[in-house]
Amino acid sequence: MPPADRPNDSLSDEDALRARVDAAVLPPPIVGFWQRAHVQLKPDATRTVLRPFDLAYPEGFGKEPGDRVRAIVDRVAGLGDDAVTQALAYMKELLDARHRDVLATLERRVSEITAIAPQTAQLGIGQRLLVGGMFLQEYAFEAAALFNPTIVPAPDQSDAPPGGMRFICALRGIGEGHVSSITFRTGCWDGDAGVTIDPPAPLAASPRIDAQDEDGTALRLHFDSAQDVSEAVLFPMTAAQARGLEDLRLVQFRQDDGSLCHHGTFTAFDGVTGHTQMLSTSDFRRFDIRTLTGRVAVNKGMALFPRKVGGHYAMIGRQDNENIWLMRSDSLWHWDEAERIVCPRHVWEFVQMGNCGPPIEIDEGWLLMTHGVGPVRNYTIGAVLLDRDDPSRVLGRARLPLLRPGPEQRDGYVPNVVYSCGSLVLGRRLLVPYGIADNFASFVSCDLDPLLAEMD
Repeated sequence: MPPADRPNDSLSDEDALRARVDAAVLPPPIVGFWQRAHVQLKPDATRTVLRPFDLAYPEGFGKEPGDRVRAIVDRVAGLGDDAVTQALAYMKELLDARHRDVLATLERRVSEITAIAPQTAQLGIGQRLLVGGMFLQEYAFEAAALFNPTIVPAPDQSDAPPGGMRFICALRGIGEGHVSSITFRTGCWDGDAGVTIDPPAPLAASPRIDAQDEDGTALRLHFDSAQDVSEAVLFPMTAAQARGLEDLRLVQFRQDDGSLCHHGTFTAFDGVTGHTQMLSTSDFRRFDIRTLTGRVAVNKGMALFPRKVGGHYAMIGRQDNENIWLMRSDSLWHWDEAERIVCPRHVWEFVQMGNCGPPIEIDEGWLLMTHGVGPVRNYTIGAVLLDRDDPSRVLGRARLPLLRPGPEQRDGYVPNVVYSCGSLVLGRRLLVPYGIADNFASFVSCDLDPLLAEMD
């Protein structure tokens, strides 16, 4: 209806609403008690890893699975020594400056190809290495985005700054085809507002598969050649992970005997369905990965408590795409019980809620950083406080978003998003690494007392 034809009261209601909206005072994008670190982690297209290059004929062209692989092997078998030498020299020029232990990677790939094309075993050593190269590709695993960080204390604190700590930060990297991998950085936190990130190693390493079950739900990976944590890259290795490893949530876990290890839940995406998997490591060189099972081991964004609670493993989840749930189990790998503990209350979390990493034990209870989604799919970060002995009891929750996208942080691959997969507490200080617009990452820190004062 044209404005001139609308009733006067309707027009005045609209004008009054517009005036109220224009006069509204919004909370700041970042609550005043936060301090920003002058550090940003951004995508880097120069960092690459060698990963399998799988080939097959389209349906209707190959008679048997593996026909295309065998055809390529036969072509290599037809090459003379000079052609093989020339091809290997070119491959060496491409790879030697960017990858460590290229020969070992080629040999592992040859072994895999021989299982498909047995004639590979009859080739000369040069031809076999060339076959390995035919079925490998360089993959720029963090070329498009580097975001959604999680953070844990480093196992070795021998060179930590006075009053601070060394940490390992894992991030979600996105490369060609929107495939997600897990990549690592190391750094120092001074215990206040200062954060430094060590330059990542110039080389990245592919893992060796030490063991794998038949259905790909469990595997053991070993980074033989990695000389630094930042060299290790976890990329899709099984059918369940084919389209990416998303949003790792790491936690330093205290076991029953008092020893420490690191567990991390992440979403393995096969292109259709997401499966929650958990990695375990004590040194960030050897990783055991298993798919979680059970009635409530569903949906994204599970986060493990850093110790057992009441004699049981405990986990935060979001089984229904909307609310925050508490899960309990006697097994680290199988989860059947869950109860809803936090529901959307404020406008900025009306669409859905979830965790921003594992709960953190502080004097007052369990501090759980959260995210809320509100109008225009705007992601913000909040917090709740759970009872130490009974984390199903909510003691407090933030009245306002503690962190939301500011004008300089709105734009990116996915606009209007701030998101974290894990934080650290040292003394009474909190450090939150967070992703911005699904593109890059930064850090903020604050004292715990003003943050807790924002809760009701």
